[in-house]
Amino acid sequence: MINDISLLIGNTFMYSAPLIFGALGGVISERSGVVNLGIEGMMTVGAFVGTAVGYFSGNPWVGFLAAGLAGGVFALLHAVASITFKADQTISGIALNLIGPGLTLFLCRMFFNGATMSQPVPNKLPKILGGAQSNTVAQNLNFDSTVILAFLTMLVMWFVLYRTKWGLRIRSVGEHPAAADTLGISVTRTRYICVLLSGVLAGFGGAAMTLAVIQQFTPTAISGQGFIALAAVIFGKWTPQGAYGACLLFGFAQALSVFMGLVKVPIRSEVLAMLPYILTIVVLILFVGRSVAPKADGLPYEKGTR
Repeated sequence: MINDISLLIGNTFMYSAPLIFGALGGVISERSGVVNLGIEGMMTVGAFVGTAVGYFSGNPWVGFLAAGLAGGVFALLHAVASITFKADQTISGIALNLIGPGLTLFLCRMFFNGATMSQPVPNKLPKILGGAQSNTVAQNLNFDSTVILAFLTMLVMWFVLYRTKWGLRIRSVGEHPAAADTLGISVTRTRYICVLLSGVLAGFGGAAMTLAVIQQFTPTAISGQGFIALAAVIFGKWTPQGAYGACLLFGFAQALSVFMGLVKVPIRSEVLAMLPYILTIVVLILFVGRSVAPKADGLPYEKGTR
């Protein structure tokens, strides 16, 4: 029983880490007033770049950092389209979700001899808080380093948003950009920074999946993780701590589906695999009407307008 509980806890945090990075990216972007539906595409790009760089360099941390950089560059497309050219933010995000998988599949074939999946990375990101190898419970609670990084990122984002002047500026731009503009705050610059940070965090989320969980890139490595992260943003009421808690819930659903498969529960594997996505739909149905987004979320800003 204790081994089963520890396995569930360990897997919950492991599967939550990629979601947390993606959800925090959504929080910082939408707090500034830019809807970022392209988290899925950014995570996919980060997943591939992290794996490719980690494989060829032999250093998973270099791959992890490269994934964040790639996610930020990919997010720049969304920033230019939605902020500079004031394109529909929803359409721009969906476009990134279509471009991301196609681009990574093309690059994967280019760098891995025509294969649609990469070679396994020689070294995964390390685990921490480990225990004795002979202790099964301790092994189950050997958390990936990405789990701790995700938690620290949440704390930093909470502190920045609610305890610093820059965080107040971000929230003011997301709530009332015209008022922020009259106070000398650059709405465009603030939104650009937040969208780019959103891409960096999403890239980290993708790399957390391929460098810590499955050890290689496949076309289905992300498979809806970005959309679940966006649901966590809504469920968490656009707050870092709320999104973090929601990701733990979704991570638990994923861990539970895996656990039920291991103990051979008499339910078809396809049904078990659907559990995290079913929970996502249920959460959106129950909470999407009760959560209030930033007032200017999704609205392009024209200088001189109210």
